[in-house]
Amino acid sequence: MSNLEIGIYSFPALLLLIFVRVPIGLAMFITGFVGLWMVNGNMIMALARLKSEAYTTFSSYSLSIVPMFLLMGYFATLGGMSQALFKAAENFLGHRKGGVAMAAIGACAGFGSICGSSLATAATMSRVALPELKSYGYKGGFSTATLAAGGTLGILIPPSVVLVIYAILTEQNIAKLFLAAFIPGIMAAIGYMIAVSIYVRMNPGSAGVRPPVPMAERFRALIDVWPVLLVFVSVVGGIYGGIFTPTEGAAVGALGTGIIAFVNGGLTRRTLVDSFADTARSTAMIFFIVLGAAFYNGFLALTQVPQQLSQLVVDQGFSPMLVLVLILALYLVFGCFMDSLSMILLTIPIFFPVISALDFGMSTEHVAIWFGILVLIVVEVGLITPPVGMNLFVINAMDPETPMFETYKAVIYYVISDLVRVAILVMFPAITLFLLPG
Repeated sequence: MSNLEIGIYSFPALLLLIFVRVPIGLAMFITGFVGLWMVNGNMIMALARLKSEAYTTFSSYSLSIVPMFLLMGYFATLGGMSQALFKAAENFLGHRKGGVAMAAIGACAGFGSICGSSLATAATMSRVALPELKSYGYKGGFSTATLAAGGTLGILIPPSVVLVIYAILTEQNIAKLFLAAFIPGIMAAIGYMIAVSIYVRMNPGSAGVRPPVPMAERFRALIDVWPVLLVFVSVVGGIYGGIFTPTEGAAVGALGTGIIAFVNGGLTRRTLVDSFADTARSTAMIFFIVLGAAFYNGFLALTQVPQQLSQLVVDQGFSPMLVLVLILALYLVFGCFMDSLSMILLTIPIFFPVISALDFGMSTEHVAIWFGILVLIVVEVGLITPPVGMNLFVINAMDPETPMFETYKAVIYYVISDLVRVAILVMFPAITLFLLPG
């Protein structure tokens, strides 16, 4: 059996391991290790690769961003920032038709800007917004679908942990990727609010209306969100302004949210220890998936599968746009049974060389950034795509009284909004690249 054949047969083997519920990081590690053993003909070379791969992967300075952003999200929750964001948005939008749901979307967008994790954003905002939505007569399925969709903004609006991983895999500038994600992130939040507006008009009994809040109270609530704005401007503005690197920005953000949480009384010795422990657990989980992916992708590079695939696509003369659309469609399928980080780590080393070999009429860097944002969006769609969207399960676990099927019916409106946004960004790359220098 040739090395290329071993590489091709590794895909069904990997999918089989995932199907029998082997953790994705371990599945990629086992497949990569056995594959290296078969390619090299002995186990010693595979064991030697384990030592070098672990060092090479975790010596990357950029990976230190991940625990910093995760810690920033935990501190932000302790600091009451999620409650302040939702209260401010609710005071301004709550009296409109579907306004409390729109407020939840806006609060998710704001919290995502200081969290960087979709599941954390969904879980945190659900604890704050779900009781309010129910108290104003919002149907269970509509409420859970809204929060599941709003949670996906956590991986699109900068800073984003998944975007950091993509930048490391493709060797792109993290700050430029953050900048490119900004407009698509705003489009996502606006698109979801439009979806809310359409839903409540097509389903009149799905949402109640809360009475208007006096203007003075609205502005008082707006003042309460200053810590969020301060952290966001400090981190993102500092990175774009060249004051510090993305890694330093993550550390500044973690320190800033920690201080705010301490001042607000949410950060005590006990909660500080808990935050460190939770951050360590989440980081260990992510890093193990990263190691498994690095081992598997190193094996694939040795078999020449990505290179052969990219050459095959180029030789066939397919339209670059057709290839791009097919790849994005595959991500939607993968999203039915894989989480976002696993999808990125598993597929980018295969698909990125294919996209890089095609001519889109742009520079290589712009293609890489544009493709990264598109992938991030379709990965985000996978988080709310029935039947196995991760965010749907997180939200429904917090509201077990709502049947999952009701959430499925309502979330379709948000999925359609996402697909429309993907189509727009595919047809007009300049929207994504508009804020980039030069």
